[in-house]
Amino acid sequence: MSKQLNIVRSPAVPLNMENVDTDQIIPARFLKATSREGFGKNLFRDWRYENDDDTKPRKGFPLNNPVYKGKILVAAKNFGCGSSREHAAWAIKDYGFDVVISSFFADIFKNNALNNFLLPVTVSEGFLQKLFAAIEKDPATELEVNLQEQTIKLPDGSWQAFEINNYKKTCLLNGYDDIDYLLSIKDDINSYETKRAFQF
Repeated sequence: MSKQLNIVRSPAVPLNMENVDTDQIIPARFLKATSREGFGKNLFRDWRYENDDDTKPRKGFPLNNPVYKGKILVAAKNFGCGSSREHAAWAIKDYGFDVVISSFFADIFKNNALNNFLLPVTVSEGFLQKLFAAIEKDPATELEVNLQEQTIKLPDGSWQAFEINNYKKTCLLNGYDDIDYLLSIKDDINSYETKRAFQF
């Protein structure tokens, strides 16, 4: 599972449904495991299948449509609402997505995503609808999400900037978790503590 993120160029999977909650992203009955691996197979489980043994995929669901593929999930507004389960971010990342785009994310989901090397990109509602229209017209449409520049671009040249916390941006660009980040600035911390010791 890749941790570092910078430029993601990929077709996208559209999920044009509002208020997608974490219980739909990963149903509660699949939360028994403690490892982050393996949750992808149950992503949107109750929407993807008509039964519990995976033998009847729902034909109308985007993840079951072979024309849609890629590392980017485009979702309608208020994505990730509901309970605070971190497993929702685990499932999306484990399925193979690196980026989720929406016009609004629940705060807890957004933070969980960033902590698990999944980039949540917030765009305007108008630009989101433009993304859905482009994907519907041509499912092979390749989006470009540039973390360094904080932009998302369409092949026709239209683009929009997005915001991200500078600390989380640094972590994603370098593949750092919180401990990795502290280790990366260990020399600066030691230098600061040394100088501080001489002041007393």
